[in-house]
Amino acid sequence: MFQRQILLFLRPVSRCAPLPVTPRPCSSKPSNDDPPLENESLLENLSIMGVDLTSARRRQPGVLRKLLTNEDGLAHFLKNKGADQETVASIISRFPRSITRSCEHLEERWKLWRNVFKSDREVVGILSRSPESFFRSSDNRNLEENIRFLMTLGITAKDLHRLLSTAPRTFSNSVELNRNMVDFLKSVCLSFDGKDPERFARTVISRNLYVFIRSTHRIRANVDFLMTSLALSNAEALALFQTHGAQILDHSHESLKKNFESLRMKLGSLGCDDADFKRMILNYSLVLFISSARLNEKLDCLMEGGIHVRQVVNKPKVLDFSIDSIRQRMHELNGLGYDYQKKGIGVLDMSKKRFLAKLERLSSAENEDVRSV
Repeated sequence: MFQRQILLFLRPVSRCAPLPVTPRPCSSKPSNDDPPLENESLLENLSIMGVDLTSARRRQPGVLRKLLTNEDGLAHFLKNKGADQETVASIISRFPRSITRSCEHLEERWKLWRNVFKSDREVVGILSRSPESFFRSSDNRNLEENIRFLMTLGITAKDLHRLLSTAPRTFSNSVELNRNMVDFLKSVCLSFDGKDPERFARTVISRNLYVFIRSTHRIRANVDFLMTSLALSNAEALALFQTHGAQILDHSHESLKKNFESLRMKLGSLGCDDADFKRMILNYSLVLFISSARLNEKLDCLMEGGIHVRQVVNKPKVLDFSIDSIRQRMHELNGLGYDYQKKGIGVLDMSKKRFLAKLERLSSAENEDVRSV
């Protein structure tokens, strides 16, 4: 059903009222040596609308010098879609170039988005959080072609939704550029003797929404570094990059190497060998996102609390939590006499809701033991 909606000719929608767009004269004629003056009439109109002019100047100052703009048409269009005046003003303040889009362009682009999102309200919500996602590109045809292309890969409606709302620059790329990334990911799969390169590419995209806005050079450098440094087999590489490892493929290469070496040195100082280090990365490679200083602090905290380093190697997701959260949880568990060596550390990386439920059960069990004595 979703594919039919996208591939059918775009359904008609109500047009925004075509408001007159007339040139506004500047307050005075600048000389050839002076920078262009801001359009005073435009500034007055935007101010009446509640636009933060300081923010607009900082973000896209050139817009405020334009003679032809469509702020009234934009406001009328967005209000018809459910936006209030405050939302309209915020959108223009954060992405002033939005007022240069014609009503026809807005209608066409909205139509494309509505074939992915369920309601006007949902689109308005995304625009209010990230105006750039909707207004950055003016090429509606390119947007439509990218949606069609991603659908041919088997990208789900849910992932299209996430791409548009989280990584909208994907749709500003040319289709050819995005196709190059897909072809590159397929080649990575084949280099590991993978049997289903299309599925590999689709999985990586689903797990890493930013992959299209990074260079193939960066991803290749990270893949080669991890393959060589960890001495991964083809099977290990396929498993890693189709799970949590997909999320580190677009990480800054220098940061990845720095965090990698720091973690290896820290584990070595705690008595771990290369096999332990490799197992930790294969268990949860996202630890490589954590800065060296912060990671060392968390490991020291866990060791001081009586946890063995190899327990962390086997359950590295605990390092995702803030140092304050780790300390608080350990304090509460220690108060109940929790034995990490006997019961493990899985309790430390539970969700807040599950952790509180676990504490309640432990507390009840302790009270039962006291009453039975």
